[in-house]
Amino acid sequence: MASRPRGSRRLRTLLAALVVTSVVVPVSGAARPEAVPAPAPKALAPLRSAGPGALAERYAVNRAGIRAAARMAEGHGDRARAGALRGMAGPARQFLFFDGREGGRTTEVFGDLARAERIAVLVPGSDTNLDRYERLRSGAAALQRELGDRSAVLAWLGYETPGTVSPEVLTSGRAAEAAPGLRAFAGDVAALRPGARISVLCHSYAAVVCGLAAPGLDVADLVLFGSPGAGGAENVAALHTRATVWAGRGDDDWIAGVPHGQLQLPFGAVGLGADPVAPGFGARVFPAGPGGHSDYFKPGSVSLRNLARIASGRTPSEERRDA
Repeated sequence: MASRPRGSRRLRTLLAALVVTSVVVPVSGAARPEAVPAPAPKALAPLRSAGPGALAERYAVNRAGIRAAARMAEGHGDRARAGALRGMAGPARQFLFFDGREGGRTTEVFGDLARAERIAVLVPGSDTNLDRYERLRSGAAALQRELGDRSAVLAWLGYETPGTVSPEVLTSGRAAEAAPGLRAFAGDVAALRPGARISVLCHSYAAVVCGLAAPGLDVADLVLFGSPGAGGAENVAALHTRATVWAGRGDDDWIAGVPHGQLQLPFGAVGLGADPVAPGFGARVFPAGPGGHSDYFKPGSVSLRNLARIASGRTPSEERRDA
């Protein structure tokens, strides 16, 4: 019997995933706690000055907002959220923005932004929110340590991320909502530190966000790693960006088994685009070592070292041109 075409297998796999998540998510979602209330953030002036005084004032305002959100969470009875927020309000923490409502929106600074010559904007993937923020924080801190002096890492949780097991993670809807905000934020950072080298690092579903934001991102590097796709783009040319596009995937990352591509169905598009590490995509593929999907920022790892080298404008070690 002749084998079925690969596209047919991909269609069946994507449709099966959509059916499974459509059934599973309502059941699991029913057990999720209600959104924890938080006060609306105080209105802040646009980012204009990277001077230490201006940034310190902004950090102080957001620290007060985080403490207010912690008190409200405590009053709501969510002691875990309240405790996490009290930790975020520590005197050494630096937030350019904070909104504790619903899943939360934050932008935390690691390093000295006022003096940074190399800035990495780290965009997280699915299942990232205030209740699961520590993973993003630890990764950003590890990257900044690897980058060293005169660097800053900005952990940008600027959108409602989809659940890993949800219908939303199979489409680019959440990414399309996030892309304008990422473009605006990157522009603000460029205006704030006009002489700095800026790279945007996009993990997992964030690669979809970055793929859709790419045409308006005036940055040096766009790095897609652990990626399920780049928002429907079939190759680097379709991203319409002047940035150098990099792609990497750990040897043990389960994302390699996810069907790549995008299918137009009557109710919309399913799938997130071509595989960024595939030779035909055209990205510069860098070695990410033997790690899994959550290991890219593991201290001492090949992936962390190479992400830092890219953000510093250096060639990754053992760079590969194909997957």
